[in-house]
Amino acid sequence: MTNIALIGGGHIHAPSFIKRINEDAEIQAVAVWDQDAGRAAERAEALSAPVVSLDEIWADASIPAVVICSETDQHEELVLASAAAGKDMFVEKPLGMAAADSYSMAAAIREAGVKFQTGYFNRANAAHMFIRGQLAAGAFGTVTRVRHSNCHSGALAGWFDSDWRWMADPAIAGCGAYGDLGTHSLDLLLWLFGEVEQVTGSIMSVTDRYPGCDETGEGFLKFKSGVIGSIAASWVDVGNPITLQVFGTEGWATV
Repeated sequence: MTNIALIGGGHIHAPSFIKRINEDAEIQAVAVWDQDAGRAAERAEALSAPVVSLDEIWADASIPAVVICSETDQHEELVLASAAAGKDMFVEKPLGMAAADSYSMAAAIREAGVKFQTGYFNRANAAHMFIRGQLAAGAFGTVTRVRHSNCHSGALAGWFDSDWRWMADPAIAGCGAYGDLGTHSLDLLLWLFGEVEQVTGSIMSVTDRYPGCDETGEGFLKFKSGVIGSIAASWVDVGNPITLQVFGTEGWATV
């Protein structure tokens, strides 16, 4: 049995993490912290764990790992402290507000030698793993273009109106719809096709439900391999029937 601490419960995926922790016989939450006392108490009750201070978590040698589900603007402080305390960590995405704090966290994690994972789960999709294997085997021939679409109707449905309002405030979240969902797509395409050498794109608001926050966007990428890619990400789509398309001179795939 591995003890873990939940640090921050403000992310929209925090309830799912709590459910998974409670269902996993190999881990148990033994401590909870959140900057909001009411939210900390709610998450602690759901996990049957006490609310404690951050210093108590960092100092507790019986807690080797933490799950950080806080608002993005808290990540750097929490991740640097977690790395300094030698804690393995899962940190929700996006990792940082921008490049500078993200690189700072990455450097601290590497220096500490702790295990780290962030919330990009598309690599674990069985279809994506199969496609990666087929790419490695040359089944597509020369890949010419790829497209990934990651869209839902969150803004239309008001997902971010109350509890998750901060996620539609780029000053706290570090991004809007395109960064929220498009980074999943970017991570997947980097995993499949390697480094990018050129990018361009456009974002926009459609409903203006969350002033100052984009709700949809499209990006175009040129990979160093020559593959041309595109990424769609949106909170204002009523459907997302095709998520991944790969085209080559000898084969193609859609997911």
